[in-house]
Amino acid sequence: MSFGHPLLLLTLAVIPAALVVYRVVSRRRMRYAVRDTNVDVLAAVVAAGRPWRRWVAAGVFLLAVAALCVAVSRPHVHRLVANDNATVVLVLDVSGSMQAQDVKPTRLAAAQKALHAFLAKVPARLKVGLVLFAGEAEVATPPTTDHALVAQAVDDANYFRGFGGTAIGDAIATAVQVGLRSAGVSGSSVSTLQAPRSLAAYVTAKPRAASTLVSILFLSDGHQTRGTLAPLEGAQRAKAAGIPVYTVALGTPGGTLDNPFGGGPNSPMGPRRFNVAPDPRTLRAIAETAGGKFIAARSQKALRTAYTSLGSHLGRTPAQQELTSRFVLLAALLLVVAGVVSRPWVPRLP
Repeated sequence: MSFGHPLLLLTLAVIPAALVVYRVVSRRRMRYAVRDTNVDVLAAVVAAGRPWRRWVAAGVFLLAVAALCVAVSRPHVHRLVANDNATVVLVLDVSGSMQAQDVKPTRLAAAQKALHAFLAKVPARLKVGLVLFAGEAEVATPPTTDHALVAQAVDDANYFRGFGGTAIGDAIATAVQVGLRSAGVSGSSVSTLQAPRSLAAYVTAKPRAASTLVSILFLSDGHQTRGTLAPLEGAQRAKAAGIPVYTVALGTPGGTLDNPFGGGPNSPMGPRRFNVAPDPRTLRAIAETAGGKFIAARSQKALRTAYTSLGSHLGRTPAQQELTSRFVLLAALLLVVAGVVSRPWVPRLP
């Protein structure tokens, strides 16, 4: 916590000063108490009352004063606040290997649940888009604040979109294209197979785009097997556009999938079962190149935790939030409580 006027915190010294004054006055009263000849009556009055209520009222009142002293110093806290112009492009691998069951119930089903957890955490005003890819990439939903529409597209995602295989580089380039268009950049300069203009250079010409944040959240479970662009070429596109890419490697090294064509030891169709391990090294390199973060998810719980955490951070920017009004409200509530507690012995108007 920081303060706009830290020197005004010295006003808190009024609290110990008040306690000292109260102590001095109490001692002076005790000096003259023995002059009252009817001590038994005074003792009965004290016994019948509830002295603890006076202490509670005084303590609550001093807390209210302390809250006001803090309020005048204008306290601030550093926190993440939602950015109204932020965009997150979700990229989901729907290649055949997503049918593997090393992440229960299947890799794709686990990814869909994690994406729902992400959508539940992000700010309502955040624009979210969805790109699905296997051998080629396609935009399932453009960036929108209608998160229910994105959630429906996530549920509708199925295997083998387009040609078989995994085109990681092209998927990243498509996500960059979608993100730049959401930021206000359009035209041939953001074509999937052409290097996009730098977002940093673009905002120089259009200051309004400077408040726009674009991020890519990329999930894949395998190695690149198809596509025009190599994975790191796609990452370079994102870096040139100023768009960070957060990558998630889904699956375990021992993940396997049955051969859909049967297969066998001597079959021309290949083995009956083949390995579909993820490629964490490539996905880590993509995140490091594009200025994002890499996450390895080997279970549904780890994947859900990762997406929930990212949903709490992406689309938000660091900012200072002033708490003056909250401390004033706290002081007002404490004063009301002090008044209620002290009501039995406060003189009433006729």
